[in-house]
Amino acid sequence: MPMASPKTLFLCLLVLAVTEGRVQEAATPGCHLHPFNVTVRSDRQGTCQGSHMAQACVGHCESSAFPSRYSVLVASGYRHNITSVSQCCTISGLKKVKVQLQCVGDRREELEIFTARACQCDMCRLSRF
Repeated sequence: MPMASPKTLFLCLLVLAVTEGRVQEAATPGCHLHPFNVTVRSDRQGTCQGSHMAQACVGHCESSAFPSRYSVLVASGYRHNITSVSQCCTISGLKKVKVQLQCVGDRREELEIFTARACQCDMCRLSRF
């Protein structure tokens, strides 16, 4: 069997290192900041537009379900026999960032948007950011 060149081995190791880093990042438990590119337009026609790297909160948090206590059963008329505790990955801190917009006719505008500054596992709510 022919021997691989040092250049080929280096390239394979580099690809493995990059792939391993991505797999490990995705497999890391918890709630984390995740960057994404957002495009901002001043109106539906896109008279002024620009893009910015913003942060979102992604990941998972612990949730559990267990039989309700006797006091809960009695208080609910024996209808609430399972109690669940759930947490969701939510934004715990925001920051304003300025986005430079390029407008028609070489005009520029600046717009402030919010992005996540910090994330945490917190009570799940119907209203979200």
